[in-house]
Amino acid sequence: MGVDKISLKGRALRLLAGREHSRAELEKKLAPHEQEPGEVQRALDELQAKGFISEQRVVESVIHRRSARLGAGRVKQELQAKGVSAEAVAEAVDRLRGTETERAREVWRKKFGEPAADAAGRAKQMRFLASRGFGAEAIRRVVRGADDD
Repeated sequence: MGVDKISLKGRALRLLAGREHSRAELEKKLAPHEQEPGEVQRALDELQAKGFISEQRVVESVIHRRSARLGAGRVKQELQAKGVSAEAVAEAVDRLRGTETERAREVWRKKFGEPAADAAGRAKQMRFLASRGFGAEAIRRVVRGADDD
């Protein structure tokens, strides 16, 4: 092996040093460097067996980095795009739903700070929160102030 040539495991470890990656993400990033069929799978099997690849850590990382700014819908999309299992995605979304209104209120407060003056303003605020992946009920509560009861 030449000095410039990094093993697949080495490449995977470099990627994992930057942030948690799902197995599917690593497969996609390492595929162009595969020399022989099955090489990427073997390298990832070995890293997974040693605990370097963990779906649970990927989920925790995404929730930690994104939940303060995004609703459960957007976090769900991000986890699905990373190739996380449907069960792990559903569990993460269930956890986030419990704090959806509080998180939406904080995002709304930072962006707008005060109730909209008219229906057009409320619609704008609702679209903004929806684009961040917050659920309809949480958006209604935050924008209309129904959470005060």
